[in-house]
Amino acid sequence: MLRSNKDKQTAYEFVSIEQLVPQDHMLRKIDKFIDFSFILEKVRPYYCEDNGRPAIDPLVLFKMIFLGYFYGIRSERRLEQEIQTNVAYRWFLGLGLTDRVPDHTTISLNRRIRFKDTTIFQDIFDEIVLQAMGHRMIGGRMLISDSTHVKASANKNKYTKEQVLQNTKSYIDELNEAVEIDRKNNGKKL
Repeated sequence: MLRSNKDKQTAYEFVSIEQLVPQDHMLRKIDKFIDFSFILEKVRPYYCEDNGRPAIDPLVLFKMIFLGYFYGIRSERRLEQEIQTNVAYRWFLGLGLTDRVPDHTTISLNRRIRFKDTTIFQDIFDEIVLQAMGHRMIGGRMLISDSTHVKASANKNKYTKEQVLQNTKSYIDELNEAVEIDRKNNGKKL
């Protein structure tokens, strides 16, 4: 008998977000070993304790940026959309299936105004990397490259060994560039 699944899309179901994220998912491993609670103390000086609207949880904000960096999402707008639809991202951030995802402009304003001219992103990234190294999640000894091999007329006996550092500043710069392009495309002020 031929049936359509169309009715299932409007059905109510009781489901736990915990059940929807596979036990071997990378974000589960990260959540198990990396203690993000240090972020609250690092950002405390940038928040007012006794006035203004309640802030979005800084852990959510920085974990969102971490997700963007970790998964190569180069736009805050795109990051918001990905979190909307990805159950594992929601689980990692502590958001339920019906919780509102922080707007991309909130990420941008915090990054460009609240934390402007600070090293907070680099400090937090460094701490995460140190924790990951402490749990032997990363070692920095292996480089995986996706490349095309082209024969070159190079001397195999002459080479220089260079250590290349990639930090969060390049990712933040890419986010800023994406914001400026988005503003330009939508006719907004730079």
